[in-house]
Amino acid sequence: MDNQPKNIKKFNTFGGVFTPTLLTILGVIMYLRLGWVVGNAGLLGAWLIILISFLITLCTALSMSAITTNIRIGAGGAYAIVSQALGLEVGGSLGIPRYISQGLAVTMYIFGFREGWLGIFPEHNAFLVDIIVFASLFTIAYISANLAIKTQFIIMGIIVLSLISIVIAAYNGSMEQPLSDSLSWGSFKGSLENGFNGSNFWIVFAVFFPAATGIMAGANMSGELKNPKQSIPTGTLWAIGVSFVIYMLLAFWISRSASEEELLTNYYIMVDKAYIGPLIIAGILGATFSSALASIVGSSRILFAMGEHKVLPYSTMLAGTSKNGQPRNAMIVTGVLIFFTLLLRNLNAVAPLVTLFFLITYAMINIVVIIEQRLGLISYRPIFKIHRWVPWFGLISSIFAMFIINPSVSLISIAIVLMVYWYLSRQNLETPFEDVRSGLFVSFAEWAAKHTWGMKKMQQRAWKANLMVPVRDVNGLKGTFEFLRNITNPKGSIKLLGIEPFTENSILAEQLESISASFRNKGVFSSSTVIHTSEFSKGINYGSQALQGAFFRPNIMFLNLQDHDDYDNELKPVMKESIRLEIGILLFNLHTTALLGQRNTINVWISDRKGNWQLDGWDIGNLDLSILVAYKLKMNWKAKIRLITVVDTSDEEENASNFLNSLINLARLPETLTEVYVGQFNEFVMQAPTADLNIFGMQDTLPYDFIKNMSSKTNSSCLFVRDSGHESILA
Repeated sequence: MDNQPKNIKKFNTFGGVFTPTLLTILGVIMYLRLGWVVGNAGLLGAWLIILISFLITLCTALSMSAITTNIRIGAGGAYAIVSQALGLEVGGSLGIPRYISQGLAVTMYIFGFREGWLGIFPEHNAFLVDIIVFASLFTIAYISANLAIKTQFIIMGIIVLSLISIVIAAYNGSMEQPLSDSLSWGSFKGSLENGFNGSNFWIVFAVFFPAATGIMAGANMSGELKNPKQSIPTGTLWAIGVSFVIYMLLAFWISRSASEEELLTNYYIMVDKAYIGPLIIAGILGATFSSALASIVGSSRILFAMGEHKVLPYSTMLAGTSKNGQPRNAMIVTGVLIFFTLLLRNLNAVAPLVTLFFLITYAMINIVVIIEQRLGLISYRPIFKIHRWVPWFGLISSIFAMFIINPSVSLISIAIVLMVYWYLSRQNLETPFEDVRSGLFVSFAEWAAKHTWGMKKMQQRAWKANLMVPVRDVNGLKGTFEFLRNITNPKGSIKLLGIEPFTENSILAEQLESISASFRNKGVFSSSTVIHTSEFSKGINYGSQALQGAFFRPNIMFLNLQDHDDYDNELKPVMKESIRLEIGILLFNLHTTALLGQRNTINVWISDRKGNWQLDGWDIGNLDLSILVAYKLKMNWKAKIRLITVVDTSDEEENASNFLNSLINLARLPETLTEVYVGQFNEFVMQAPTADLNIFGMQDTLPYDFIKNMSSKTNSSCLFVRDSGHESILA
C-alpha cells in the first residue's frame, strides 16, 4: 500500500542523510560534556573513548550500508530494514519501542534546549520555553520534511560558526596547557553530581557514548530519498567520518586550553575558552533543536511505515498522507506523544531507554547482515560489500555497550522488545514482501538433513507420524479428517496424494489444497499434490518410489478402505510395495454405524508369541507402530488403551500377562489396561470388552474377509497395522 503521490519531494544525500546525521552526532554532549570526559579520562583516555564509540557505530553503519544496497528499502529506516529481513513481527517489536524512544528523545532535546536558553535568560519560565520550542518543532515538521531540512541547513551554519570560533581561539593562543600534561591518562575524579568521589573509564564511556548514536537520523528518511541505496551509505559514512575528526580535534583543543580542574567543574568550559562564547551557546541551542527536529521527523516516518504495514491498531489512519505526501496523521499522533512526555518534566528515569533502544536497533541490523551472509542465498548480493567480521563486531560491541551503560535497564529494554514481539506474533500480520525467514528455515532444514542423513535409518527416538494419504474420493477424506489429525497432531504431517485421470476441468487439486489448509489451521502440517493416472495403485506406488530420495518423506501409508475400492487389485499392490519400501501401513475400515463412537477406549490386539514371551531386546515384532498410533490417539482423545492377547493354552497365560506388564513398563504407557484370554482368537474377538477402535497387526497377506469380519465381530471401526521396521515404542 502506498498513499504517497508521485510528486512528493525527494531529498539527495547531503540534505536527506548527511545533514541530519551529522547534526544529531554533533549534539549537546559535544558542547557540554566533552570537556568533562577529557578532564576525567585525560586526552589519551578521551581519544580511546571516542575511538571505541565511533568504531561501534561505524560497524553498524557498514552493516546498514550493506543491507540497504541489497533491498528496495521503504519508509521507516531501521524498522524497514529489519522487517524486510526478519518479518513484520520482528520489525514491529523493534519499531514500536524505537518509535516511543524517539519521542522521548525529542523531549530530552527540548529539555536540553531549555537549559541552554535559561543559561542566557534565567528569568524566563521553563515550561513556557518548552512549549514554545515544541510548537516550533512541530510546526516545521508538520508543514513538510523539506522545511525541516532547510531549517537544519541554517542550524548547520550556526554550528560551523561555533567551530570556527574555537579554531580562532586556538589560533589566538588559547592552547596554553603543556603538551606533555595533555597527552596523559586521566585520574577519573568524578563529577559535581557525585562530589568528585571517583569514576572509571567505562562510566565516562557511558556518559559520552550517546553522542555517537545518531547514525540512524538519515536512514529514518529512507522513504523520502531520491536514491536511498546510494544516499544512506554515502551520507551516513561521511557524517561519521567528519564528526569523528571534529570530536578528536575538539578533545585535543580543550585538553590544551583548560586545566583538569576547569574541565571537571565547568560544563560550559567551551563557552569560556572559545573566541566568541555566544556562538557556542548558539551552537548548543542549534544542536539540541536540530536533534529534536530530526527525531520528530524520523519518528513520524517510523509510525507511518508501521501504519502502512498494518502493524498497529488504526493503521489506515496512521498511513494517511497530505496532498504533498507528508505523513500528517502520524505526525499528529507523534506530536501528542511528545506533548504528554513534556508534562513529565523529568525524564532521568527513562532516559537510558533511549540510548539502549538505539543499541538494540544496531544489534538487530548486524544480526540481519550476519543471517544474510551465513545463508549464502543468491538474493544477497549487496552493492556495498563488507567483510564477515564487521557485523559480528558490531553485534558484540553493541551488546557490550548496552550492559556497560546500564545492565538493569538493558534487560528491561530487551524484555520490552520480546513482549512486543510476543504480542505481534499473535496478530497474524500479513507481510507485503518476502523476508529472509523462508531462506533461514530452509537452510536450517538443509543443515539438519545433511547432518542426519547418515543415520536416517535410525530415528526411532525422533519418530513422528508422517502420513501419505492417497485420495480419489474427497468425501471419504473428509470423513477421516479428525482421525488423521488425531494420529499426527501435534508434530506429524500429512501428505495428500490425489490420484485421478487427467481432465481439463479437474478441481481435485483445489479441493485437496483446501483440506490441507484446514489441517494446517488445526496445527498439523499438510501439503498436497495430484498424480494423473488411470491406475490407482500404480499412481500411489510411483509417488512412494519418487519420495524415497527425499529426506522428509512419509513413513506411513494410510489407506481408507471404502466400498468402491478393489481390495485385491488396487490396495494389496500398494501394501506390497509399501512393505518393500519399508513404509508403515495403516489400513482403516470405518464401521458404517458405530463410526468412532465416544473415543474413550482403544483395544490393541497382540498376537500369540507361542513361547517367545521374553522382552530382552528392541525387537518386539509387529507391535511398535500399533502401540505408537494407539498412544497418539490416547493423548488426543484423552482415552484409555487396552492391550489384549489370546493364547492357546493356560500354560502361556502367566507369561503373556508378564509380557504385557513388561511392555507397559518399558514403553512408558501409564493407565493401560490388559486382558489375556485362553482359547481361540475368533471366539474372544466378540467377547472382548467394547472399544471405539480396535487395532490389529497385519500379516503380509491380509484377506479381505478377515477385515470385514473383524469390523463386524467387534462392532467397531478397525485399524490394521504393519510396521516399517523403523519405529520403536521402547525408544
